[in-house]
Amino acid sequence: MNKYLKNLNRIEFVVTMACTGRCKHCSEGEHTSAGVHIDGKIGAQAVRDLCGAYDMQSLMTFGGEPLLYPEDVCKIHEAARECGIPKRQLITNGFFSRDQGRIREVVHGLAESGVNQILLSADAFHQETIPLETVLYFGECVTKEGIPVKTSPAYLVSREHDNPYNIRTREILEAFANIHIPTGDGNVIFPAGNAMKYLSEYFEDGAESANPYDEDPADLHTVSFNPDGSALGGNINRDHILDIIAAYRL
Repeated sequence: MNKYLKNLNRIEFVVTMACTGRCKHCSEGEHTSAGVHIDGKIGAQAVRDLCGAYDMQSLMTFGGEPLLYPEDVCKIHEAARECGIPKRQLITNGFFSRDQGRIREVVHGLAESGVNQILLSADAFHQETIPLETVLYFGECVTKEGIPVKTSPAYLVSREHDNPYNIRTREILEAFANIHIPTGDGNVIFPAGNAMKYLSEYFEDGAESANPYDEDPADLHTVSFNPDGSALGGNINRDHILDIIAAYRL
């Protein structure tokens, strides 16, 4: 076992960087509405292989907007369910189609595939470009399918700060509370990407900061796959994930 990954217990898939939103706070910068995405079949096999070697406790799919490619998302979550990974999460902005029939179809697929928590990105930033009504309908469908769901808002400066963005976010969260979707912890925006471009006046020194979600490369708990299949210096489209892990060095 590679000493740098001896504590591996989590899998993440950045399904795509394509997104339906154009959010001012996005740490990844500008997005297109289409692009490279993970191959669900190959991703699912990587999940099975990892679970054969490690005690995986959680799996998350996100983006971009992962539900632009729901069939691939479902294949990955089906594998996670079959392998007994207890926590199987999806982060989505809830806007991938305006067609209510398609929305119901996708949500039913998520339920069938074993997604057992949805974190719904909803706040002043997302709702500048994403229609609230469509996302509320998505949330209602998720609730009817019995998938646990809560909003995951982005706050500016702090959760308590009374800037115009946070005030609008609280109004939006109230709309979800009215359909019995609770508010999760969310996160506080860190200065990177679009946040530095559009919101720099809210950050003290004007300098980009390190991503707070980055792990110690000498003690990785998470293996994270990019939309092109790359991870840890290899690529599951051409390499076996356990060979990639064995070859990983600082």
